[in-house]
Amino acid sequence: EVQLVESGGGLVQPGGSLRLSCAAFGFTFSNSAMGWFRQAPGKEREFVGGISWSGGITYYADSVKGRFAISRDNAENTVYLQMDNLKPEDTAVYYCNIGTYWGQGTQVTVSS
Repeated sequence: EVQLVESGGGLVQPGGSLRLSCAAFGFTFSNSAMGWFRQAPGKEREFVGGISWSGGITYYADSVKGRFAISRDNAENTVYLQMDNLKPEDTAVYYCNIGTYWGQGTQVTVSS
């Protein structure tokens, strides 16, 4: 059974940083590209970024480019989302994704 478990969310001030983690179970993680998405209150879920199976290719939404970085540890079956220079508009529930599978999400709130 595929399972994705996000962690690392919280409350942070504007300009601060957080690192989210997503632990993956039930599939061959090292062969799989992974994605991060987010959903703000009252808005549709949107793409944040993705990473290839090897970690050699990453790609990001324009809204986070230069501030967020995705990495992975295939030995630990974990993908990370490093978020720097956070803005109030980054407030959302963040989800990791593979195919049709989603984690439960982790809340990120950026507020002073």
